[in-house]
Amino acid sequence: VAAIMALLGSDDIPHPPLEALFTIDEETGMTGALSLEPGFLQGKILLNLDTEDDRELTIGCAGGIDVTASCPVLLEATPNNLQGYRIHVSGLKGGHSGMEIHLGRGNANKWLVRLLWAAVRDFDARMANIDGGGLRNAIPREAVGIIALPIEHIAAFELLMKQQSGNLKAEHRTTDPEANIVVEPATLPEEMPVAEVQRKILQALYTCPNGIWRMSPDIAGLVQTSNNVARVLLEHGRFTVQCLTRSSVDTEKMDLAEAIRCCFALAGAETEFAGDYPGWTPAPKSAIVALMADLYRKKFKEEPMVNACHAGLECGIIGAHYPDMEMISFGPNIRGAHSPDETVQISSVQKFWDYLLETLKRIAKVSSK
Repeated sequence: VAAIMALLGSDDIPHPPLEALFTIDEETGMTGALSLEPGFLQGKILLNLDTEDDRELTIGCAGGIDVTASCPVLLEATPNNLQGYRIHVSGLKGGHSGMEIHLGRGNANKWLVRLLWAAVRDFDARMANIDGGGLRNAIPREAVGIIALPIEHIAAFELLMKQQSGNLKAEHRTTDPEANIVVEPATLPEEMPVAEVQRKILQALYTCPNGIWRMSPDIAGLVQTSNNVARVLLEHGRFTVQCLTRSSVDTEKMDLAEAIRCCFALAGAETEFAGDYPGWTPAPKSAIVALMADLYRKKFKEEPMVNACHAGLECGIIGAHYPDMEMISFGPNIRGAHSPDETVQISSVQKFWDYLLETLKRIAKVSSK
């Protein structure tokens, strides 16, 4: 937005005729781009200023769909003689559920479910509630659950949690070195899910696919299909889980979404699909790709990384309405997107800005011929 506003506010920057497209809700459903009507734009080239590495020219991306499963949960009075415990998973790295899903970082929701299931499996523990994760497009960094078990199992339970916590930290010592798991006594609510219901919910959460589903057989190193178990909430007699399923192949995306629907149907949950948006099919031989790749080589004395990404960009949606429009995406270095650690490299913004100006100058020169 800042770059576009700077262009519009300047009277001394060479450029071809420009249209500025600003969209809302890109991070939470792409509703702005989805509402764009055919015929609204006249431009033939789209420069999408939304890539997070200044060495990359993005020419394709994954599509996505929001998958939400939910159901009412039968409750009963909390049995007597149970000791409550609070299990808190925190300190995970998190990150962008598309761009960083291939890094194998821990998902706090899946960690918590693993701990809860071990207690239920070994000690017939009772689960009171779960509250984990946040935004669909962020890998969960934190999750909390309340569990209860008979007093006679306390010592064995605490030992099991120590062992399980050690296993999780060891498995992710490279990706999530700051991970922390705290298990401490807690006050129990007056009601909790009946045992049969909680067991089905935990089994469904344990089974639900998370992370990479399939790598691309056509583009080396590109994640083709994935799922992020982003948000889990069990409280006040209702269970909800929110996922973001991505793929550069639309049929495979819907296949995985259907698999998730079937998974939670076994626990008695209904699943809704929403916010479906298409992927962006690469056109590596387009004129704008050739122009910008050549300019990058001459300007920065190195080869650009021309690639597709597993994130969701609005280009797929826009391209569905404007199939003849040439599109490319680029931008400055952004790290830790969709997490509290998100940063932008200031010097990279200068590089990006200079590159944008030179690109516009070249397009204007070509257009005038």
